[in-house]
Amino acid sequence: MINEVALVESQALRQSFTERTEALDRVKTLSLLPNGLHVTTAMVAAYFEVAETVINNLLSRHREELESNGLRVIRGAELQKFKELTLSSYPESYPQPRSSMALWLRRTVLNVTMLLRDSDVARRVRTHLLDLEHTFRAQPTVVDAPRPDSDIESLDDRIARLSEESFTRLLGTTVVPMFNALIETAGEQQRELVGLRESVRQIERRLVRHDLRLRHLQRAREQRPLAGVMAAMDAMNWREFEQHIAGLLRRDDCTDVQVHGGSGGRGADVTAYTADGRRLVVQCKNFAPYRSVWSGEMQKFVGTKALHRADVAVYVATCPFSREARDIAMQTGITAVHRGLLEAWSAGAKLQVLK
Repeated sequence: MINEVALVESQALRQSFTERTEALDRVKTLSLLPNGLHVTTAMVAAYFEVAETVINNLLSRHREELESNGLRVIRGAELQKFKELTLSSYPESYPQPRSSMALWLRRTVLNVTMLLRDSDVARRVRTHLLDLEHTFRAQPTVVDAPRPDSDIESLDDRIARLSEESFTRLLGTTVVPMFNALIETAGEQQRELVGLRESVRQIERRLVRHDLRLRHLQRAREQRPLAGVMAAMDAMNWREFEQHIAGLLRRDDCTDVQVHGGSGGRGADVTAYTADGRRLVVQCKNFAPYRSVWSGEMQKFVGTKALHRADVAVYVATCPFSREARDIAMQTGITAVHRGLLEAWSAGAKLQVLK
């Protein structure tokens, strides 16, 4: 299953998501220049709520990848022409470029989403991307048997027999890129093509919403029981998950196990004493399996460990930990219990730190 860490670290994986630009609008509105196509570096920084220098540094490190997804830096006569045709209608308060100007397409901005680690806006967009991918992967592909009574199908019949996943992927990977290519080379017809592309994206969004509604109704109707250790934990709410972790601690001979439930614990979800008398503090996160525990969340738990003067600190999550979060845990003596280790612990193995 694709998770957030893999998305941030794999260029090949990022490339497979670059046409799903509707995820940007699901988090907040991305402002465009008057031509309805381009975004400036300052506008990209404003969207992600970071300093412009952060975007410039990202551009320097990943320029080749960003250029493959539409980034252009214009200078000289090309810049002058662009200013006359596009920026002349922009508010005077906009700082006019001097020697060069970076122009970003929507898919280039989406590319930044998958590179920018420490922006809350970028993380929320990544979550939308992974939600959509999780829905697609969970949907079974149904292939109907050919109908012998009809040698030739109408276009409507063939569309009806396409799964919604296949049709949506067709729009995202074929039709929208075709419009992008046409728009970048078009002249007078540019605005009309932009409008047509947005219509295609609206169809794609409606298909996705329709598919989600159908899946919700199907789950409500079938109510299939979950099986397996992790499937059972994925079905828990946060209170049940904390109680489950408390039960594992009691099983492993911990004493005075207390579940604080988000209040009164001074940042700790569960506290206890190990069998040999060490003070134990636990953070519990039942995130979706494609999420990740990031460095900022681990840093907060470092403070919780110090506040409780804990001898043993355990961060338990139903998802992976980012590389930075793992490094912080190692440096500060925190045991990071990821999804695989949690499954083994729940199945009867004992955490090394509790032995």
